[in-house]
Amino acid sequence: MTSSALVPSAATARTAEVSRTTAETRIHVRVNLDGSGEARLNTGIGFFDHMLDQIARHGLIDLEVRCDGDLHIDGHHTVEDVGITLGQAFARAVGDKKGIRRYGHAYVPLDEALSRVVVDFSGRPGLHLHIPFTAASIGGFDTQLTYEFFQGFVNHAGVTLHIDNLKGINAHHQCETVFKAFARALRAALELDPRSAGVVPSTKGSL
Repeated sequence: MTSSALVPSAATARTAEVSRTTAETRIHVRVNLDGSGEARLNTGIGFFDHMLDQIARHGLIDLEVRCDGDLHIDGHHTVEDVGITLGQAFARAVGDKKGIRRYGHAYVPLDEALSRVVVDFSGRPGLHLHIPFTAASIGGFDTQLTYEFFQGFVNHAGVTLHIDNLKGINAHHQCETVFKAFARALRAALELDPRSAGVVPSTKGSL
């Protein structure tokens, strides 16, 4: 079977669109897992938009995120709820997971910083995160919210995710290497495997 047979057709395109409204946030997310890395982002938090852009660009995922959140309080609800909604969109877009590689990992450096991310589209949510941030805030973005974003994502995407910042002095670099490595790990895990076309990558037969 040639690799061209594995390119999703318009009928099987791995796309999803999710809207989520609460008393704290109003969010709309659109994803195309087989995109070219285009992004349209407006969460009201500039640095967070910059991190979401890394997911799109380095994951080759077309991503649209719009959020109107209660930023007059702080960024917590916005960041957490975007993670939740993005996870829901990924779960819908990936579908039954037939033919995907399932596992992905990446190491990404940025100057003195280095991070490793490993992901498994297991159907079981789990987050193991270690980022010893050297600053509490980056451009007004509370670094503690990195955990809240990924926790929301894994809970609703149904993935197991291991994130480790191995080195870093500059907090911006630490965070950016994490998001870039996350994007690269997603790209690897979601790639269609020509040797397993139409097969769920599990001995159980489902994920």
